[in-house]
Amino acid sequence: MSSAAAGANQARQRRIAVLGARAVGKSSLVIQFCENHFVDSYYPTIENTFTKTIKYRGHEYVVEIMDTAGQDEYSILSSHHASSVHGYVLVYSIASRSSFDMLKVIRDKILDFTGLDNVPCVIVGNKCDLNIQRQVSQQEGKEMAEQWNSPTVETSAKHNENVAKIFDMLIAEIEKANNPPSEEKGGCIVS
Repeated sequence: MSSAAAGANQARQRRIAVLGARAVGKSSLVIQFCENHFVDSYYPTIENTFTKTIKYRGHEYVVEIMDTAGQDEYSILSSHHASSVHGYVLVYSIASRSSFDMLKVIRDKILDFTGLDNVPCVIVGNKCDLNIQRQVSQQEGKEMAEQWNSPTVETSAKHNENVAKIFDMLIAEIEKANNPPSEEKGGCIVS
């Protein structure tokens, strides 16, 4: 068996950072996804890393998920939140306008740090179970996602609504960035 064939069967490693303002439910989303339960109490996170194997299009991915401390405009983006990360989950609470506005600051920091024009990310409006307290419309989330050429999803970590979808969408974005569709070649056919 060639080394290329052997490599095709091995799980692919991907590192994801979950970023957002304080108290938007970053840890609740990660714990719901990795451990299948909802943590009701709030303990500010310093940083935790979780690992989960997920299947996407017939391939296994070992995903290392960095659950980070809440960001604010004065937070300094840690180098390991940007340098070795394949994709980002950018989380806001639908019940917090300021957490939505903070995503632009966080994304700008990522782009400044990486020197890229765009990074694979998914914009997540968490706490959709708090619809009565909504401060950010679904349309606003969609408009931000379109502006950044990223997918978006509204979730409820509490009710495990669309939580796995976040990570499936992000793996798709990472793979799209790593393997852009090949351009159609005109002209000669080399055989």
